[in-house]
Amino acid sequence: MAMKQPKDHSHFLLPDLGEGVAEAELITWKVSPGEAVKEHQTLAEMETDKALVEVPSPWAGTIKELNGNAGDIILVGAVLVTYDIGGAPQSATPPVEVVAEASSEREDAGSVVGNVSETLTMPTSFQRQDECDTERCCESRSLATPAVRRIARDLNIDINAVAGSGRGGRVTASDVQTHANEPTTSSAAVATRVVDTPPAPAEELPLATRVAVPIEGVSERIPFRGVRRKIAEALQHSLNTAAHFSVNEEADITQLEQRRKGLESLLGRRISPLPFVLTAVCKALRVHPRINCTVDDFVEEIQLRSVVNLGCAVDTDHGLMVPVVKNADELGLVQLADRIAELAQSCRDRTIDREDLSGGTFTVSSVGNCGGMFTTPIINYPEVGILGIGRARERVLTKNGAFYAGMVLPMSLSCDHRVVDGAEAARFLTTIRGLLEAPENILPTV
Repeated sequence: MAMKQPKDHSHFLLPDLGEGVAEAELITWKVSPGEAVKEHQTLAEMETDKALVEVPSPWAGTIKELNGNAGDIILVGAVLVTYDIGGAPQSATPPVEVVAEASSEREDAGSVVGNVSETLTMPTSFQRQDECDTERCCESRSLATPAVRRIARDLNIDINAVAGSGRGGRVTASDVQTHANEPTTSSAAVATRVVDTPPAPAEELPLATRVAVPIEGVSERIPFRGVRRKIAEALQHSLNTAAHFSVNEEADITQLEQRRKGLESLLGRRISPLPFVLTAVCKALRVHPRINCTVDDFVEEIQLRSVVNLGCAVDTDHGLMVPVVKNADELGLVQLADRIAELAQSCRDRTIDREDLSGGTFTVSSVGNCGGMFTTPIINYPEVGILGIGRARERVLTKNGAFYAGMVLPMSLSCDHRVVDGAEAARFLTTIRGLLEAPENILPTV
């Protein structure tokens, strides 16, 4: 969405940094008060979900004031930067949650994506309204993310009639569900309740528990923000929602290792065991479609997926990230290896697109290069399964009464017991083991 900016260039409102983004975390400022900036010069780095976004200045000018500190959550439409415009009269600073400012004249859209062409013809529903209509619209329009609005539409609920309990009066999915369970009331009564009920002041929100005992020997205090906070929120939500259980198994990958080394010699490059495991997972998900699904708790629905989008956990200097390989089952083994390497690198240098961090149907997390055997991975909600891979080790094995030295790969599968039964999880893991132990089903002879 293009954010309407003031015509006097006195301040810059934070635009929509991505589809459906309602807020962003301020990571660091790239400018300081009194500094002269050029058009398109980076003002700040903002964190949205797990993607780092550079916010450019829509025009040239001199910075007067920076509104926010590192770690602050800034709402879309809030004043991010104030510019020094000399003796020119400044327009009144808009409220923090302003969505658009009414005007009959077209101004700089100030969008990160770009400006709207002058020759575009817009439908009536998107044309600018007069000042009174815009004010009434802003008063009656509830703040909510696209996902929450979709839930409201599915339940035939007017989102503007729901009282929000989130930050700044934002409507959450729980608010929609609560509203759906309330007795039917007149539209006038609902409208009165929404308009007349102010958002809860910040001091009334529940406070986090603080350790009462003095802590000694603290060498450094690291703010709990950025990617680390996003990871914590996602994992805590998964643990509080999904009914986790785990199944462990080992696979004899002695023959697979021989084929992998043969492929490396043929290609003249290194190929890790991970693409082989991912290929086996893709085949197993087709055999066990119940594992390849997501769950929507708000509408109480299990969604079996026709596509296999594999998430692959990546360890970076700034925290865990899970890029998604779309349609992974349609890629060859070498193509899969190249795509994983590409996504992993974009995660490490923080240039990955937001679209590549969402839409997964199943996740694989490999800790083999770090050490360790079995693990209890946390499900990447709303998926219902995640496979943890440990380090392959050489062990003494037996087959047909004979001893031999072989390579064993430990595997740990975590599933949501609300959707996946224990027997189905065990069968799925057994299918993966069978594919890894019969590598001709994964890779032809090389």
